[in-house]
Amino acid sequence: MACSSAADADKVSLDDARSQHEAGQVTLIDIREPQEHRTGVAAGAVLLPMSQLPQKQMLIPKNPEKPVLLICNTQNRSKATLAALKQQGYQNIRYVEGGMSQWAAKGWPLSRPQP
Repeated sequence: MACSSAADADKVSLDDARSQHEAGQVTLIDIREPQEHRTGVAAGAVLLPMSQLPQKQMLIPKNPEKPVLLICNTQNRSKATLAALKQQGYQNIRYVEGGMSQWAAKGWPLSRPQP
């Protein structure tokens, strides 16, 4: 059961992620690739493609006062990225269950990424 609790602590529901992001309580980092970003992103999300993470990882605060949420298309990449970051000492960071595919399926607002 402890493993289940630890795993549960690493994720946040899509509904909670949206409300926390829109309230400015978290930093939402979209790790999808640029061609995926063109389909639409959550307004105000930080766009940091997974392929660029090794070069730009310093943009993610290691122990932020404001929680960091990772989101990808379905949650597979964000979950794997979270595990790798936690092994490197990152804290106060979780992944969004369901990802942007579910965000879009719910008809929630999407914006075009800024160049």
